[in-house]
Amino acid sequence: MPSFSHFLHTFINSKDLFIDAALLTLKLTVVSILIGILFGLFFALLKISRIKVLEYISNAYVFLVRGTPLIVQIFILYFGFSGIFLIPDFWAAALALAFHNGAYIAEIFRGTIQSIDKGQMEAARSLGMTRILAMRRIILPQSFKRALPPLGNQFIIGLKDSSLAAFISMNELFNVSTTLGSNNFDEMTYLLIVAVYYLVLVAVLTMLVSLFEKRLAVSDR
Repeated sequence: MPSFSHFLHTFINSKDLFIDAALLTLKLTVVSILIGILFGLFFALLKISRIKVLEYISNAYVFLVRGTPLIVQIFILYFGFSGIFLIPDFWAAALALAFHNGAYIAEIFRGTIQSIDKGQMEAARSLGMTRILAMRRIILPQSFKRALPPLGNQFIIGLKDSSLAAFISMNELFNVSTTLGSNNFDEMTYLLIVAVYYLVLVAVLTMLVSLFEKRLAVSDR
């Protein structure tokens, strides 16, 4: 284990590289989660539809994502699609993370949509709304509010999962720490440093999600 003075000295000297990597990690996480929300909402709506074929497609997607490791999904997108067209490291990782997170977000949305009282849909239909319009104006807004806490947790999971982008040579946090550790023969120090950065990012995201939840709770009163 490195001494505290050595850790602090290395932490300060490497801050520029790690801050750039942290920004890239945040960008990757935000982009992948936003796309993942679109994936998740789409497949959640397929799953709750009354069309069996669409429900089977959604179930197959969720099963495929849950049944295969994320690193395999990243490699398939990066190496598999590169034979057809060139895909940048960032988008390979972002799309793989979005594809992966989308399956879990689909289950979140499915649960929150189905938790809304069915009487609200029936009341909207009785007022002349179509099923799609009632879903968009009445059901989905309430569903998003209920989905916020688990979506916040999925955001944090996505942040930590982004470390797997190191395996396709993206200069995110984990890749920077392992590269610096290997170059300086000081792996443990840099692993401890990157752990601090991840803890700070998770703490900030947790605080932001909590503040957003409180604002939504106030608006409901």
